[in-house]
Amino acid sequence: MAQSPDREPDSGATTIDEAGASRWPQWLRRSIRNPTYVDRAAVAIDTRSLAAFRIGLACLIFGDLIARSRNFHFFYTEDGVVPQSMAESMTADNAFSVFFYTTDTTAIAGLFVLQAIVAGLLLVGYRTRLSTILAFVLVVSLDHHNPLVLSYADTLFRLLLFWAIFLPLGDRWSIDAAHARRSPRTAVASLASAAILIQIVYMYFVNGYHKRESDLWTSGEATPLIMGLDNTTFLFGEFTRNFPTLLQYGGLGWYYMLLFSPLLILLRGKARLALLLAFVGGHASFALTVRIGAFPYVALTGLVLFVQTPIWDRATRAIASRSARPAPATRSLQQFARAIPNPRLLGGYVERTRSGLLTIAVAIAVVSLLVLPALSLAPVAGFVDDEGGPKERADEHATTFRIAQPDWSVFAPHPRTVDRYYVFAAETETGDRIDVYHDRPLTADRPEGSLQAQFGTYRERFYMNSVRRGGPNDVVPETLAEHLCETWEGDQGESLTHVNMYYVVEQVTLETLDDHDERASEVRSIYAHGCGDNEPTQISLEDG
Repeated sequence: MAQSPDREPDSGATTIDEAGASRWPQWLRRSIRNPTYVDRAAVAIDTRSLAAFRIGLACLIFGDLIARSRNFHFFYTEDGVVPQSMAESMTADNAFSVFFYTTDTTAIAGLFVLQAIVAGLLLVGYRTRLSTILAFVLVVSLDHHNPLVLSYADTLFRLLLFWAIFLPLGDRWSIDAAHARRSPRTAVASLASAAILIQIVYMYFVNGYHKRESDLWTSGEATPLIMGLDNTTFLFGEFTRNFPTLLQYGGLGWYYMLLFSPLLILLRGKARLALLLAFVGGHASFALTVRIGAFPYVALTGLVLFVQTPIWDRATRAIASRSARPAPATRSLQQFARAIPNPRLLGGYVERTRSGLLTIAVAIAVVSLLVLPALSLAPVAGFVDDEGGPKERADEHATTFRIAQPDWSVFAPHPRTVDRYYVFAAETETGDRIDVYHDRPLTADRPEGSLQAQFGTYRERFYMNSVRRGGPNDVVPETLAEHLCETWEGDQGESLTHVNMYYVVEQVTLETLDDHDERASEVRSIYAHGCGDNEPTQISLEDG
């Protein structure tokens, strides 16, 4: 949204977050208010980057809700494979979720709609900080409602959304900006801006730190092998297998980019832009070749924060040179924004108190979520990681909203070098033996087509990983097997008596990247289940 015409003109100077700076020592306030000093602040974020980041967060929430809705009954209701009792048992004892207060399907659907409404408020920047807090609570709640379909993308998104609470996301291109009676800040440098930039760099660096343990990464062989995983690659993934040498160099480049990712903060100007574009290119290639969910898009949204003021200024001048006056649509948006109610909910004293509490909260969060996890990788790890030590205590509180730092072991330290597909051997009441996972006659043979096609959505792949791992007392595969027993007759017209779950692994080598028939394979058992009162029995895949 454009700024209101009754504001003071924007001087264009970069400023420090005044709310946070007002409590700093006087000598420090004088130095950081010097535009020259602030322009050199490595952790300064342009407010246009924050606005683009805010819009990206909202779009990711919309996209995630649409994607999850495809499996709504299967994954999120009591009639599916993850009832509330299982969800609560698979999360921490203190895990918070508004979904835990209801099992009614209509109410759960209503919470999906509520989350979409909050995402809409975040998109247009209305009551931005409150909208960000509500979005964070609802995102965490939905993740806790089904912890079996989550990935590192969800973890990164929760952390970015958490740090966003402490940032002025509504300073530009928002209804809040239209309501403001001051010029928007050009950029913000604060503890919160440092935290969110460090969060992204921390994720990259720790991942590279783990990958250094694998000869496959240090030699460059990891990337060709990953592109040989048929149950993960899609779109252009199969095509890239024809260029293993190029993939090796690309993989080595990515590995060293991860190790040198702190330069995203330390570099400025064209040097930072070059490195930033390299990371953008890497994630764009992932989005086009590897079916790993929303991770590339979440990371790209976070990388927007590294776009510096000169880049935005050039883009603004280029757009302005094409039009001497605001477009009618822009003027309409300004009028619409100013027509939205803007009640003042907090007085000056309450506002200052709230600002102070936010500063304290972000300081505690930085120590708990960034400093202590970083120290656990350093020589003092023994003290930090001791049972009952500071990191363990911090993690206990962080698990409430699932924002504890993970180990960021994406394809690390050793990349996966086996393909997988599933076979669910089942026996019907008439004695027929079939594969109910692919709805075909029972066989251990590789299904036709790409293996990634065996999953209707990418979250189904994450769920099947949970099934394969079993969970406490095999509760995850048992619940899925019982669900198949209960629904198969209604869907197929005949009931099942037994279900045996298997998965087949194929060893991927550089010589068999695109030659499935030459791969060594092995059948592994997951779980055997008897439907109803039937006792479990072994159904051999050779019996097909």
